[in-house]
Amino acid sequence: MTTPAQTESTEAKAPVSVVLTDVAAQKVKALIEQEGRDDLRLRVAVQPGGCSGLRYQLFFDERSLDGDVVSDFGGVEVVVDRMSAPYLAGATIDFADRIDAQGFTIDNPNAGNSCACGDSFS
Repeated sequence: MTTPAQTESTEAKAPVSVVLTDVAAQKVKALIEQEGRDDLRLRVAVQPGGCSGLRYQLFFDERSLDGDVVSDFGGVEVVVDRMSAPYLAGATIDFADRIDAQGFTIDNPNAGNSCACGDSFS
């Protein structure tokens, strides 16, 4: 006989997705509006490469892939593929427009090491 506690412990929990700050969501929304399309979403992925072994990729995508994790931030959908999701769980994406930093930044609690360029991690 299975108790409810045993059932819960064997079920897979939904992965924690990335977090898009309000500033980043506004910037993504503005960029999508510039594209003139309403079917685009921000896809965040991790690919092999870069100085430290893995690179972040951020791009607009209209595709839906099997296993995608989709989150909505004020009307902006952020999509992470199932292979990248474990590397990005709990990561925060922000947008900076300062003299010392410009563009999208990713604060990833899963990154043990990163390179000076900030685009690569391990």
